Amino acid sequence: MKYGKQTLEKRGVSLKSIHHLFFRTQLILIISLALILGIAGTLINIHFETEKRDQNLQNVAEAIARSPILTGKGSTGTEDQKNFSEYLDTLKETLDDIDVISVVNKDGIRMYHSSHALIGTKYDGNMPDFKSNTDGYYAVDETGPSGSQRRAYAAVYNENGEYVGVVMAIMLTKNIKAETAQMLFIFLIITVVAILIEVIIAGELSGKVKKSLMGYEPDVFTAMYKMRDNILESLAEGILAFDSNGVIQFANESAIRMLCDDPPENIVGQKVDVIGDDILSRTIKNGSEERNVNLAKADIILDRVPIKEDGITVGAIAILHNRAEYTKLMEELSGTRYLVDSMRANNHDFTNKLHVILGLIQMEMYDDASAYIQNITMVQRENISKVMNAVGEPAVAALLIGKIARASELNVDFVLREGCYYSSADMNLPSEMLITVIGNLLDNAFDAMNESPDYKEHRELMFGIYSRTDAVLITVDDTGSGIREQDMEFIFKNGYSTKGEGRGTGLYQVKTMVENFGGTITVESQEGVGSSFSVSFTKENKNV
Repeated sequence: MKYGKQTLEKRGVSLKSIHHLFFRTQLILIISLALILGIAGTLINIHFETEKRDQNLQNVAEAIARSPILTGKGSTGTEDQKNFSEYLDTLKETLDDIDVISVVNKDGIRMYHSSHALIGTKYDGNMPDFKSNTDGYYAVDETGPSGSQRRAYAAVYNENGEYVGVVMAIMLTKNIKAETAQMLFIFLIITVVAILIEVIIAGELSGKVKKSLMGYEPDVFTAMYKMRDNILESLAEGILAFDSNGVIQFANESAIRMLCDDPPENIVGQKVDVIGDDILSRTIKNGSEERNVNLAKADIILDRVPIKEDGITVGAIAILHNRAEYTKLMEELSGTRYLVDSMRANNHDFTNKLHVILGLIQMEMYDDASAYIQNITMVQRENISKVMNAVGEPAVAALLIGKIARASELNVDFVLREGCYYSSADMNLPSEMLITVIGNLLDNAFDAMNESPDYKEHRELMFGIYSRTDAVLITVDDTGSGIREQDMEFIFKNGYSTKGEGRGTGLYQVKTMVENFGGTITVESQEGVGSSFSVSFTKENKNV
């Protein structure tokens, strides 16, 4: 987010201005399009209305000119002026879009005019030229007693085909302009309403686009997308993303290397079958999260995580871990824990001894204090010397020294078997793995012996480690409560324990590690007597 904002500021563009620019651009396009369409529609409509008006004027003039009441008249006037005027008055009232009707004979005398005061007066306007308009009718712009106007002329011929006068159908320019203004107003209202509707749609569209970008501006989203890709590609873990149809939407290089010996040119967009394993089907169908799943086709530990929107599973993500790296990390963490436990036990043991020495000095029993110091020094030196001489691996030796101190606190005799000897030169095993295996076995032995409430009972733990060329043997024997016969087949199962919930991982972890390095672990036990664990490694079975 910070990167995206800085990028935009370098361009001199704020985050909000991009959203406004997007909306403003849409608005300009919409208004421009609405105005162009509105103006074009108005001009086209005016053109058609003009043609329609002229045609209407011509039709009215021609209809009157061909009326029998006129074709039977000459230039001398009408036999029944009253009936003639009433006829044209009635006709005029039925024609809303005709403002004036005028009939002029060939001598220029008005035989009829919508304004009756002009009937019988001399027509002083331009007489129509029917020679150049052979159709006998046409429309022009003129000026008459009523002002500027649009008029249509139609020639009147008598029964003998002789020209006897002209009919004029007139519409005043001011009324034409009023109609045009009304039409423009309607078009303006329609255009404004269309623009408002389009503005609302543009706002909604802009909001939906931004919502689809999860509230981020386009440039920020692009920057985040690039950073996400760089981060995901730099991970040692494999990352795969699928949609609800099992189509691969993302796969980093680590995932492709782990799953594909001969990867296709572009794995994205293809079905999950392309990697040869339906690794996410249950997650997509059930929407359930699964952790630490062993993938059968490779040395991989898999995490399945569903992607949900509004409670509906729309896809899934697979996180692939290299089992070897995972195991190595687990060994290192376990080894560190046991080393810390050993140091804590030693610290506690020495604190108790210091308290004894301090008490003897305060009681002025200096000889006893001196003898006690010499005794514990000799015992400690003997234990350390014995362990260091037997075990050539410092980390394992430190663990054993700590466990000896812990055994002393628990009133358990820790016996290092005669002939113990281990050298990494005989068979090089990871010290982290040895610490985890030995530490777990010793802790289980302590727990088994602590189950007895009788602290006067003699409790003994015997530990042995032996190595020769290409082989290592580890033994742990205790005089604890033993293992019931019905529990023997389950003791190496993950999570199984007779000591309550949250236990039962130690022996499973030991067995897994031992077998990963090609070793074997066996157990013999008798309830109420004790248990004996043996772990062996040979060069022939060791995983390299």
